[in-house]
Amino acid sequence: MSEAIRVAVTGAAGQIGYGLVFRIASGGLFGPEQRVRLQLLEVPPAENALRGVVMELRDGACPLVEEIVATTDSKRAFEGANWTLCVGSIPRKPGMERAELLGLNGKIFVQQGRDLAEVAASDARVLVVGNPCNTNAWIAQQSGKGLPADRWFAMTRLDENRAKARLAEKAGVSVREVDRLAIWGNHSTTMYPDFTNARIGGKVATQVITDRSWLEGDFLTSVQQRGAEVLKARGLSSAASAAHAAVDTVRTLHMGTQPGDWTSVAVSSDGSYGVPKGLLCSFPIEALGKGKWKIVQGVNLDEFGKKKVAATVAELEEERAAASAALGW
Repeated sequence: MSEAIRVAVTGAAGQIGYGLVFRIASGGLFGPEQRVRLQLLEVPPAENALRGVVMELRDGACPLVEEIVATTDSKRAFEGANWTLCVGSIPRKPGMERAELLGLNGKIFVQQGRDLAEVAASDARVLVVGNPCNTNAWIAQQSGKGLPADRWFAMTRLDENRAKARLAEKAGVSVREVDRLAIWGNHSTTMYPDFTNARIGGKVATQVITDRSWLEGDFLTSVQQRGAEVLKARGLSSAASAAHAAVDTVRTLHMGTQPGDWTSVAVSSDGSYGVPKGLLCSFPIEALGKGKWKIVQGVNLDEFGKKKVAATVAELEEERAAASAALGW
């Protein structure tokens, strides 16, 4: 076995974190041979809950877990971390404006960005899951410039997984048959699951599912609104599928995408496809392994797709401006 990988998780006693840490402990991120050190962070009011999570982790007797650190000190949680999954964030409450939410979470991610840049490992990579994840990741990145811009990610894999499932269901095939499904833009109701470049069984999805009105209507709506549907159905957010998507994201970035395929994750734009440089935007991404990646070039967007991408990018720019104003930047 190689040296243990240090994995920090914020909000580790929350709904998503609770499911996530056991997946990490059992080898979900890096495979069944890779040892890990878990560094778990919570806010002081959740300290007892975090203690209970650690009890369960120890009771699981996971052979890959070298050490468990449970703390309310972000510097201790991030010290030497190779991967950090920022799950914890303040949820939007009834009557709360999005700008207010950005300001409240902004203060958290400013501090976390600084601490990560100061104490994380030299090869550190950070995946932000806590919403609004694109802008939270951008805030942390701006505050943690000691880490290169290509080390920061925001999760849109949950949207990708949802979109693949909808296409597979419509086509009557296994979800394994669906690939090249990219999410563009923001992890919000404006994100664009690009069905025009997706493939089903190696064929262009629009050749398999010829009902364009369904693709532009019910399909998009079902993916964009899925979180609300789950919340209504079970009375709680889609924590299990979010934890699963976080595992998928890190594993794919670590292991690499299959030849000819791509994945979805928000990264710092280099100006590709006209997206302003530095904006944390989801693109079709080729994962090269060990956390390295590149934006897939030459993906053709039709007029419908271009309009959808423009709308979600505009929302991201508005969020960035609102966050900057709230933080006094």
